[in-house]
Amino acid sequence: MSIEAIVKEFTAVAENPKEQIKKYKAEGKKCIGVMPYYAPEELVSAAGMMPFGLWGSNDKTISQAKEYCATFYCTIAQLDLEMLLDGTLDLLDGVITPTICDTLRPMSQNIRVAMSEKLPCIFLAHPQNRRPAYGKKFCLDQYTHIKTELEKIAGAPITDEALREAIKVYNRSRAARREFVKLASDHCDVITPVMRSAVLKAAWFMPKAEHAEKLEALNAELKALPVCDWKGVKVVTSGIICDNPKLLEIFEENKVAIAADDVAHESRAFRVDAPETGDPMEALAQQFADQDYDVLLYDESSSENRRGEYVARLVKESGAKGLVLFMQQFCDPEEMEYPSLKKALDEAGIPHIKLGVDQQMRDFGQARTAIQAFADVISL
Repeated sequence: MSIEAIVKEFTAVAENPKEQIKKYKAEGKKCIGVMPYYAPEELVSAAGMMPFGLWGSNDKTISQAKEYCATFYCTIAQLDLEMLLDGTLDLLDGVITPTICDTLRPMSQNIRVAMSEKLPCIFLAHPQNRRPAYGKKFCLDQYTHIKTELEKIAGAPITDEALREAIKVYNRSRAARREFVKLASDHCDVITPVMRSAVLKAAWFMPKAEHAEKLEALNAELKALPVCDWKGVKVVTSGIICDNPKLLEIFEENKVAIAADDVAHESRAFRVDAPETGDPMEALAQQFADQDYDVLLYDESSSENRRGEYVARLVKESGAKGLVLFMQQFCDPEEMEYPSLKKALDEAGIPHIKLGVDQQMRDFGQARTAIQAFADVISL
């Protein structure tokens, strides 16, 4: 299959997530909504159900969710609740609500109250101190709770054998996506920012084995091409999410390619694999313990600005000329981190711009001007 045909299939999935739910339900599968971040999707898959990523929407306006949410909640969380309330996600059989930030914690309770008569809501609290033995034990207890609740919905136990197989499938998927990110940079004349986003976004709405198989085929096609002689500029993107095609088209208009990303919706989600040996539940807890360089994760050495230096190093190693930070409005952790991130970028001599975004934006005039000016500056 050609590159164009494979990307077209991924794009169709990314643009029509509701149709994906209908498809899985027609096949007799139960579907579980999974909100950000770091939920153990492998457990959903091992239960024979379909995990379905909930990362807001670029096509909706917040209306009913206002009855439950403060106005300063980020739009990703509000739009997840909006879709649960307005019937968009009525075909879901349950939802997992991680509580890794100050918005997601109360949002989990808002969803539980709002959905009390519609579907079960599974509360997930990750440990702050994730690396010590007691942190791993807490995480294991939480994941065991998730497993128990998923077994109730599935109507069958989740076996260790099924979970080990799910971990292998997810590791394969993560490896394929990591390879794709590198190949997309090498072949940015073929894989545009809009296409890159669609390929990665589709993974949230497809069985990971199916997505990995198609992505491996795409990677093979890309590897057969010569590395392009890119005449534009390359940047690294950072933030929670930047999947709006209209915003990414501005990159294309100004010959700006994405060399790598530090985006929660993209590479942060597949940086770390789970161990494939030993107790599979402990393997999932270890995977969370191994996560690092995320603004929402506690860092015992935060005074050393490890994360800021990691992002600066990512820009340097990727060959990018600068960084574009998509700052989600009302995201306190990202806003509080910005001075430290800016310090690390400045010390490394890396130019950057910060764009305030949310998922209800429809006018990208200011972003267009900022990106165009930034592209002109870093191309000199």
